[in-house]
Amino acid sequence: MPEWNNYNIEIYTLKGGVTSRIYRVKCKDGDVAIRVYSDKAEIFLDRNSEASAIKQMADIGVSSKLIKYIPEKHAIITEFIPNSSTLTNSDFLKDNLIKIINDPVKRIHSYKGKVNNIFNPYKQCLKLYNILKKLNSFLPELDKINKAITKLKLLIDKINISENKYVITHNDLTADNFILVNEKHKDKFKKPIYIIDWEYTGMGPKYYDIADMFQEILVPREIELKFIEDYCEGKNFEETVYYCDMFKPFPDIYWFIWSLIQETTSKIEFDFYNYGYRKYNNAVKNFELLKKEYNRPV
Repeated sequence: MPEWNNYNIEIYTLKGGVTSRIYRVKCKDGDVAIRVYSDKAEIFLDRNSEASAIKQMADIGVSSKLIKYIPEKHAIITEFIPNSSTLTNSDFLKDNLIKIINDPVKRIHSYKGKVNNIFNPYKQCLKLYNILKKLNSFLPELDKINKAITKLKLLIDKINISENKYVITHNDLTADNFILVNEKHKDKFKKPIYIIDWEYTGMGPKYYDIADMFQEILVPREIELKFIEDYCEGKNFEETVYYCDMFKPFPDIYWFIWSLIQETTSKIEFDFYNYGYRKYNNAVKNFELLKKEYNRPV
């Protein structure tokens, strides 16, 4: 940011960022978040699509503004959202927040724009699996993954949603990627909530995005149904519930494989291994759910 050379600059390290380091940088001319990412993550991330998605989502009030994308520096700079806080999983249990949280998700999925990356959940899991095998072909978990991939192939064939029907999806809707503006400052912002961290964005099935959110926040079934009811706005409720359930095993297997890749390549201090096994165990539960609810013995 050479335009800031003559200013007194404040720099703060922010928490979060498993594939990158995040900083808040302030001066009298601006307030930005700088994400400096590891080149190791580029084996499965599309930074051009990330930058494109941020720009488009900022235009519709879903994301903060893209300030600069500097691929040669492994950096993305966005406008920082002050006077706000990240959500926690317990926030998704609050009835008064369901519409607020769902609003940007609905606007993402109804937006007609595009990014270059195609996020086919089955193909993405298979892609990570092949990357993992190249990195460490002796992992004992490979047999579990191979069996899970076979089950995911059966599911994706049954789901049968054409890629030409894909929309922009975030694909990492964790609670802490939702930024809620503090009540007393809402009049200073166009929207009460924003979504950050577009690393995994792509053109994907909207139902996967919702399923991924459910698998991250892990709320009771009745809360899931409330979110889907609000999301559907009176249309295609049963169909949406069905497809969200069918996609639930995909994000857990994706993040399980992802965690094993990170365990091999990342220098960031994080318990990737146990995080991944929690995801795998969630996937097993969801395979059982499909067998019980829909008679899908996968």
